[in-house]
Amino acid sequence: MKPGTPAPPPPTGAREPAAPAPDRGGRRGTRAGAVLAPAMFTVLWSSAFVAGVPGVGAAPPLLLMFARFAVAGALLAAYALLAGARWPRGRALAHVAVTGLLVQAVQFGCFYTALALHYPAAVISLVQGLNPVVIALAARLLGETVTRRQALGFALGAAGVVLAVADRVSLSAWGIPLCLAGLGGLSLGTLYQKRFVPVMDVRTGTATQVLVGAAAVGPLSLVLETPRVSDWTAFGGSVAWMVLVNSIAAFLLLNWMLSRSSATRVSTVFFLTPSVTAVLAWLVTGQALHPLVIGGLALGGAGVLLAAGRPAEPRAAVPLSRAGSGR
Repeated sequence: MKPGTPAPPPPTGAREPAAPAPDRGGRRGTRAGAVLAPAMFTVLWSSAFVAGVPGVGAAPPLLLMFARFAVAGALLAAYALLAGARWPRGRALAHVAVTGLLVQAVQFGCFYTALALHYPAAVISLVQGLNPVVIALAARLLGETVTRRQALGFALGAAGVVLAVADRVSLSAWGIPLCLAGLGGLSLGTLYQKRFVPVMDVRTGTATQVLVGAAAVGPLSLVLETPRVSDWTAFGGSVAWMVLVNSIAAFLLLNWMLSRSSATRVSTVFFLTPSVTAVLAWLVTGQALHPLVIGGLALGGAGVLLAAGRPAEPRAAVPLSRAGSGR
């Protein structure tokens, strides 16, 4: 064929090359993750107070939290190093450290101190379950909007939280302030992370947060408590569960969800924690399951469905060292 001569037309009946099929499997996987991750997180997170009761009976609460954070941080750090994950640096490291101080040290230090003072776990989970309301009220700080449907969902969810523990609410001179401080740590930490650390490597980010928590509560335990373990079996079992299930699995899921959706939407799962905590206590310890818990679970579930709405399209994750410039 001479140069410049046009190519002959394709034979009659020849088929055009097929266009590449859309990646529907990836979308299905994303949607499945958007449903399964919150459900798994709710169950894992709610088990913390059930596992914590024997722990605070065997050792002071801050010592228990130090053991939890130190072991979890060491395991997460080892995994991140073996995987070659990039660690936060510069400003990114400072931002992650602040979230660790708030979400780990302040939240759990206060909640488990209240638990050690025999404040009911149901009431602690009630206060923790109000986290979505605080997040929604502060949504403008993140540039997020709350629709009428979401507002209705928050109202139903809050009603479900209160209903689930209505028969066990009690007041205490130290219990309420500690619980409110714990709620403040959770809510402020979530808002801070979403604003200043919107994307991160969940392996190194979670490891950093947990290690910061250990560094904060360890000295406080030495100053404020008598660091003594009275029952090593109960202490070891409680720490093992909280390390593997609550500090590692649950927080990897939480950080994964925060990297892919708004803080308002992610926080709605906390509406279910009081009811799920009561159900787990019934299954594990045989504690009576009050009918109000079932009603609270139904209201909380309806609130989550309304407030969460359609999951947002996920963003591509980038290494944490690049988030917030970190230089």
